[in-house]
Amino acid sequence: METSPEPVPAGREEESEAPAENAAAKKERAPAERAASRPREPEKDPEAQASDPPSSLFASSAVGVEAYIETNYQWNFNDPENGITNARGFDNRHNSFTLSNAALGLHWDYKNFVGRILFQIGHTPSSYYAAEPTLAGTASTNASNAELWKYIQEARAGYRLNLGQGLLLEAGLFLSPVGPESIQVHRSWNWSRSNLFFALPYYHTGLRASYSLSERWTAVLGGYNGINNVVDNNREKSLHAQLLYKLPETLDLSLLYFSGVERNAGAAEGRAWRHLFDAHVTWQARSWLALRLHGDAGFEPNAFGTSAWAAGALYARLRLHRSLFAALRGDFFYERVPSDGQGRATPIFWPVQWVSSGTATLEYLPLRWVSLRLEYRYDRAADRLYFGGSVLGDGKELPFVPDRRSQSTLTLGATAWLD
Repeated sequence: METSPEPVPAGREEESEAPAENAAAKKERAPAERAASRPREPEKDPEAQASDPPSSLFASSAVGVEAYIETNYQWNFNDPENGITNARGFDNRHNSFTLSNAALGLHWDYKNFVGRILFQIGHTPSSYYAAEPTLAGTASTNASNAELWKYIQEARAGYRLNLGQGLLLEAGLFLSPVGPESIQVHRSWNWSRSNLFFALPYYHTGLRASYSLSERWTAVLGGYNGINNVVDNNREKSLHAQLLYKLPETLDLSLLYFSGVERNAGAAEGRAWRHLFDAHVTWQARSWLALRLHGDAGFEPNAFGTSAWAAGALYARLRLHRSLFAALRGDFFYERVPSDGQGRATPIFWPVQWVSSGTATLEYLPLRWVSLRLEYRYDRAADRLYFGGSVLGDGKELPFVPDRRSQSTLTLGATAWLD
């Protein structure tokens, strides 16, 4: 998931939330890399959906180091005794100083060979890989699970072909192209991520081809193991098609379709083919105001009927001063879970019918590579999804039992980065 044009202070890159790059580094970034993120960068990451004129596909070579650290303190006004801010993914600990994520990696572009590898550790990677399949091994074959992979955020390599406007072929572990937000806080407008980002895919493993149709349009096709699968959980593969449009410093647009069988092999829902449609646009309305709209919907015919969902988020980011910003976000996510006389399908995203949130973030940048944020967020769900006060269960033998339909939090966060 990624970012788009926004009002930024001097010294911060104008075309994304990412920090300013030197001129050489900007030349080296390929449209596909920007259109890759999650990350959404096409990924839950800003490099994915932005695309430069095709000439950038054939630029000079370079190797760069990137790193970042994210830390925060949060207070949940429900004051849950288990210390959990539930269903938030990454900022999930109440009354605790938290190292959310620390990441270190490299990106390169040498003689048309391009790539990126980024390692990570913290609360965020554990949530990020929570859906990774657990697959058994043998005496001569390793098992595969979240613990094996969670320290890698992204690992991809590719080759740029001098074909037409420019073709980039890549393979590896990609940030997801679904949605505009990023797994990296400094590339997003808010500290917490929306319910859409938390529920929708984070990463995919497979192959991807990106082609510059013109100076403004880029097309991307991908084939993957599936949603949040480094190692596949069934015999089918998933497909991704995307169109990206960029008008520098003014408009970013993404239209995406993702499809495949995502249930585990042998699931009661059967061989259920899922269809996901995603679109988002970011508009630099004024020098001091950027607006963003994100919509996502899909359906999955299965043995119990048709599972379906619809979700949307609206964002605004205002520059209050040279280094001071305010960001607002509202989101809503509805899921339909079918049932028949034989049973009920397992929900794809949530244990409740709908979730929503409203978020307000104040950001100060004392340096172009340091961001300090103060954020208030209110979450509300169709049924009890959050914790407050005394909580039933111990989280071990007896799962914690949610007892609240809403929660409010205040978070103070700091992030610093190098790329």
